[in-house]
Amino acid sequence: MDSITQAVLGASVQAALLGRWQGRKALVYGAALGTLPDLDVIIDYGDAIADMTYHRGFSHSLFVLSGLALLLTGLVRWWRPEAGYGGGRLLLTLWLVLITHPLLDAFTSYGTQLFWPLPVTPTAWSSVFIIDPGFTVPLLIAVIAGLLFGLRGRVARWPAIALGLAGAYLAFTVAGKLMVDRRVDAVLEANGIDAQKVFTTPTPFNSLLWRVVVIDGERYYEGLVSWFDEAPPELVELPRRAALAEVLADSPKHARLVWFTDGILRYDVNDGRLVVTDLRMGVPGFHPFRFALAEQVGDRWRLIEDVDREVTARGDADRLLALWRRIWNQDARVPLERWAAELSRR
Repeated sequence: MDSITQAVLGASVQAALLGRWQGRKALVYGAALGTLPDLDVIIDYGDAIADMTYHRGFSHSLFVLSGLALLLTGLVRWWRPEAGYGGGRLLLTLWLVLITHPLLDAFTSYGTQLFWPLPVTPTAWSSVFIIDPGFTVPLLIAVIAGLLFGLRGRVARWPAIALGLAGAYLAFTVAGKLMVDRRVDAVLEANGIDAQKVFTTPTPFNSLLWRVVVIDGERYYEGLVSWFDEAPPELVELPRRAALAEVLADSPKHARLVWFTDGILRYDVNDGRLVVTDLRMGVPGFHPFRFALAEQVGDRWRLIEDVDREVTARGDADRLLALWRRIWNQDARVPLERWAAELSRR
């Protein structure tokens, strides 16, 4: 999730548990600690794929953060042995502030390595877009109220209420994902599509309209599903060109990308370079994680050692407006096929 959301989440957790004793400082301490795991972005891991796939690694591990909570508890109790609250409450607070960060990240589609250093596929429950006002706004209001009026009287309850509302919103997004998965499974069965992978995730800034990506060998399908749809979802068939992955059989960078994304990838040859696209993030035609992993030299392919992210245009207001209209009207035209075709023109 974005840094503002993580800050107000951490501030709300600490205020709910320690605001009685720490006052406004609880908001500041919680916001700082709640954003701590994302400091791994300052680490240069060597290339663009490493930067992507090692982010949300050790700093988001439940094991590492639990150990850090114990260490911080010991240091704080040594510094302030007579704080007015017990060590158990302090440990619980610091632990919750820290682990709610990666747990919330796991609700997005990026991929969070909750169990690092175990080599399991990163967790991506993909029920929340990386910026979602529905989750953030209640927490932000509670934090602003606490900063303005302190954490006494009725205001002291606001962080806990906001956390309850945010939790209820997460439950709503999970219900949405289950709804979408059920509708997509029915369409796949009706059309005899034996999918290798099915990935569903919300469209930008909302949890009412969902993207569907169905991997089926050399092709994949894209579709949109809204809470308000009455007819079965329509899936658009698109070229995936998975056979090109054979060119990358000896590429450890490609192998790591497959592991990190669970294989939700598309392959294109653009200007003599083999470009691999992470289909989980963004919207058709506008995927932020694209990498050229090989280039043509004569009639042969050569792996690219120094990999950078491809420059990707962002979706414009007209496209966001098209998605907004699609939320409410299943007949609203969204040209997914035309948008996706732009991936092979760059």
